[in-house]
Amino acid sequence: MSADVRSLGRHDDWSGVRAAVAGFGVSGFAAADNLLHLGASVVALDEKADGNEEKAELLGVLGADIRLGAGTTETLPGDTDVLVVSPGWKPSAPLIAQAHERRVPVWGEVELAWRLRDDGPGRRPTPWLAVTGTNGKTTTVQMLDSILRAAGLRSVAVGNVGLPLVEAVMDPTPYDVFAVELSSFQLHYTESMSAESAVVLNLAEDHLDWYDGPHGLADYATDKGRIYRHAQRACVYNVADPETERLVRDADVEEGARAIGFTLGMPGVGMVGVVDQILVDRAFIAERQSSAAELCTIDDLPSPAPHVVANALAAAALARAHGVPQAAVRDGLRGFRFDGHRIATVRTVAGVTYVDDSKATNPHAARSSLLGYDHVVWVAGGLAKGAHFDELVEATRDRLRAAVLIGRDRDVIAGALARHAPDVPVIAVDADETGTGHAAMERAVVAARDLAQPGDTVLLAPGCASMDMFANYADRGDAFAAAVRGLTA
Repeated sequence: MSADVRSLGRHDDWSGVRAAVAGFGVSGFAAADNLLHLGASVVALDEKADGNEEKAELLGVLGADIRLGAGTTETLPGDTDVLVVSPGWKPSAPLIAQAHERRVPVWGEVELAWRLRDDGPGRRPTPWLAVTGTNGKTTTVQMLDSILRAAGLRSVAVGNVGLPLVEAVMDPTPYDVFAVELSSFQLHYTESMSAESAVVLNLAEDHLDWYDGPHGLADYATDKGRIYRHAQRACVYNVADPETERLVRDADVEEGARAIGFTLGMPGVGMVGVVDQILVDRAFIAERQSSAAELCTIDDLPSPAPHVVANALAAAALARAHGVPQAAVRDGLRGFRFDGHRIATVRTVAGVTYVDDSKATNPHAARSSLLGYDHVVWVAGGLAKGAHFDELVEATRDRLRAAVLIGRDRDVIAGALARHAPDVPVIAVDADETGTGHAAMERAVVAARDLAQPGDTVLLAPGCASMDMFANYADRGDAFAAAVRGLTA
């Protein structure tokens, strides 16, 4: 290849580029497809062959070299100019190590998308409003997208949720703005992005099986903080989480970018917060030194739970930084509805309410969910990903009526309960006795029913990933809901 791939953009000639795409999921397929569209030669690699046949056939017709099956990702093709990796690939993977040894650029799909945004003559590239954090990313991005649409903008939720970023930036009809959800995995392989505004919602233990070095949590925070790099207008942070403010202070931002805090309390100047059940803005109004602008009420939100209010404030701050009027913030949040498996009430049986929050896949998310209810029979467990539950149990033990534990790492949770809430009854459901995750969930729901009292909430907030027993968190939530619908009093 004659040109340096790092210098190429959407309107350049990619015909000499030899790209390897590792991972054949949604983002990997989008990257391979659009690199072919630009004229690059593409080798697509994935250890999994089953389930990828249709996509492989399509890309093969378009000219890609498809290599699927065991061992295909052990060796980087010798003529590779750039390696594009799907989220989740560890930096220690042989393919990535070989790329670094040969000084081959390693990009994620997000980095590729940033380089392919339309910055041609007379075009203002679509601005990115970027969201990351341990919990609340998807809800915040969807709230943000709802606000932007209420303002009459052509917006779309992209990245770790919704449409792959590469597809969005290559759309022939340009968007006005992107609401971008980014995971730490995606940010790890992103270097040149310059979001118009960005937020880190919170930081807590998560993915420590991926960040398994001696400085795992610090490395995780560093990757999250990359979202602020070169931010243009606003770096939004969580006043209740000092680590997010530190990431803002340490960030190399564009001149004029502002630090904007969000808080569940009275906001200071330059913040958004809550006053008498009203979400208010003291950051984006001319008279912010002496007054605040009303955005909406807590009753306008789909839930009054503190973490939902915090997500709404973060979304509002990003939208206001983009210039969205107050009324659009109110209308967008009023019209917002949760996706499934996020604090979704399934039904009430004999005075007991059953709530599906299967999306609470780490202890921080489960803690936020538990704190929304007074008396809880907690259904939890799965793959802990190296996380600990001691702080969660200490913060919520007064609310726990009992706990029903499932999944591979249920003993991790049981240990925390034994240490910090020894009086809370615990029932462990062994999947081996039932054969499937769905059967185990049925037994767990029956056990929770027998432990609950009228007025209680049986809450599925697993605090763990689902893949030990279920296809994904949605499958786990569906199993819970089906078991609840089958209950009798």
